[in-house]
Amino acid sequence: MKISQFLLAILAALAIASYYFGFTPIALSLLLIVFSLITYGLYAKDKAAAQKNEWRVSERTLHIAALLGGWPGALLAQSRLRHKTRKTRFRVVFWLTVLINFGGLAWLHTPQGNTQLRAGIYQVEDAAIAHIRQDTGLRVVLFLTKLRPDQYDLR
Repeated sequence: MKISQFLLAILAALAIASYYFGFTPIALSLLLIVFSLITYGLYAKDKAAAQKNEWRVSERTLHIAALLGGWPGALLAQSRLRHKTRKTRFRVVFWLTVLINFGGLAWLHTPQGNTQLRAGIYQVEDAAIAHIRQDTGLRVVLFLTKLRPDQYDLR
């Protein structure tokens, strides 16, 4: 098993356990998936541009996408597309983004981090409710807010 597959399996297991034990909401895992898909797409776009000698996606953009939670997609893209695997400086910065992400995820499992996470999610939910004008969208948001446990209601 490659290190990338091992890390992704560990992340998936930790995300499931974290959700199961009530530390993180499912929305966090969904955000990681969305950012990973976006990051994978950026890597694919950069690889295609490199092959065609066209305008490339900047390394800074790739690192920011990985730092924002898209590192699993970046890791998959590096492995599957064989892209950005040789440049040592790039790889060092990439692995720093992975470590920062794991540090952030570990912090979310502390009492203070968990409180901050839930407060942030509730603020986003409240802002969405205040700004959604479409009846269907409002119903979806209201349904999702009903899924959160009452013990963490910070309002």
